[in-house]
Amino acid sequence: MKLFAIFGDPVAHSRSPLMHNSVFKHLKYNACYTRVHLTDGSKLKETFFALGLSGANVTVPHKEAAYAACDEVRGFAKKVGVVNTLINENGKLIGYNTDADGFMFAIKEFGEIKNILILGAGGTAKALASRFMQEGINTSVLNRSPERLAYFKELGCDCFTWSDFKIASYDLVVNTTSAGLKDEELPAPLALIEEILDNTSFVADAIYGKVTPFLKMAKGKNIICKDGADMLLGQGVLANELFVNHELKTNDIKLYMSKSFEL
Repeated sequence: MKLFAIFGDPVAHSRSPLMHNSVFKHLKYNACYTRVHLTDGSKLKETFFALGLSGANVTVPHKEAAYAACDEVRGFAKKVGVVNTLINENGKLIGYNTDADGFMFAIKEFGEIKNILILGAGGTAKALASRFMQEGINTSVLNRSPERLAYFKELGCDCFTWSDFKIASYDLVVNTTSAGLKDEELPAPLALIEEILDNTSFVADAIYGKVTPFLKMAKGKNIICKDGADMLLGQGVLANELFVNHELKTNDIKLYMSKSFEL
């Protein structure tokens, strides 16, 4: 039996085991998927191999540590320096990123998006910003401090800190921070969030499974919102394809992964 896992801190909330195990069970694939609470990202590689894993997903705050742990990085992950999916290929750790494609899947129903504001500057933000710019979408990034903004400036994004933010009109605002995941925090000061929400058409939050304070505010202003569930589904299907080496049909994976959200 193949063993897969998700690494994160926190990780108890993760729906990934339900999603992947639903696929394995219904399609009779001999595998099992579990959670691993990892506080130190530098221990990711040794933990991965000590557990005898065939593959893994990586969530906050370890996506950049996962990139550093890889023997080889492929595809989009190579461009953004962020890994959320790991494969054991003959004893070598191979890294991929399925976050950006998962997010593009999630926002399809919003229609044409021309201007996006990303809140946060971590691994998920890097993947999304790079993909948005690739798609020709005007992308701005707002982060608490300037230290992590260099990557986004090189991409050509408009970059702001809380103290120098200049409001514009956005089609979509995306929260990629962990604010609201295990607390009742907002991803930026209240006054800034108020101003931002008054100037956007749609809102998305990478966090799923709860209505974060950010989403609650957006809903209070009658803004059409999405939590991270569709993004999770999109990236999960792509990750599962890698786990099973494309031996299962994509539509079957998507079907049984979707059913896990009903549990």
